[in-house]
Amino acid sequence: MIHIKSPKEIEEFKVAGALSKTVLRRAGRMVRPGVTTREIDQMVESFIRLHGAVPGFKGLYGFPASICASVNEEIVHGIPSDRMLVEGDIISIDTGATTGGWVGDNAWTFFVGEVAPETKALCEVTLDCLKAAIEQAVPGNHIGDIGHAVQTLAEKNGFGVVREYVGHGVGRAMHEDPNVPNFGKKGRGVRLQAGMVIAIEPMICQGTYRNHTLANGWTVVTNDGKPAAHYENTVAVTKDGPVIITQDTDGPWCPLEGGV
Repeated sequence: MIHIKSPKEIEEFKVAGALSKTVLRRAGRMVRPGVTTREIDQMVESFIRLHGAVPGFKGLYGFPASICASVNEEIVHGIPSDRMLVEGDIISIDTGATTGGWVGDNAWTFFVGEVAPETKALCEVTLDCLKAAIEQAVPGNHIGDIGHAVQTLAEKNGFGVVREYVGHGVGRAMHEDPNVPNFGKKGRGVRLQAGMVIAIEPMICQGTYRNHTLANGWTVVTNDGKPAAHYENTVAVTKDGPVIITQDTDGPWCPLEGGV
């Protein structure tokens, strides 16, 4: 069932969105060689709880941490550990905070120092895919218009679009209807209407989109070992156009390098 939010509820929702984006930015500021993904996770959990909220991911379906920390060939659902980041890595960090009964959800891919030009290009195109997809989140369009925007731009640049993992509705729960794939055809799928709130999250691979899950049961990696990027915002469909729920006072776009 798709839950339609009133304008008042969307305004309330923005509190959870702002906290989710603020802590994501703080996580990005920690990204540098020598830092462990566990250290980032600990900061995120402490910051969210300090502000009277609850980490949206910890315990969700049994997930053991407050962030997903996916490094290089890890597409999504990377589990924080004592792994140290090294120069040239990229790390996709997914954060979520629950407060006031609403769940914010967002992700960004950060550079660890200087990265290879082809990796930077992957991230830039994936970010452009997110922006293009958000532009399609207007009443009267369809879910397929969002996926088509992502797929067209990614494949035009020679990158693979993950099929098995998709965006989703967001609200009182982290995952609501409808699913929001990153591939599709214009005019197909659920028709968008004002009051829908969805997480749009392109997951794009430098090589093949084929993937598998590691033995930990969570971490999804590319089959060819090439890097993947992941960007996400929670977006409200309104009569005045798309409204990004996960933004703070610095604006809707987190700096690509994560060095606010």
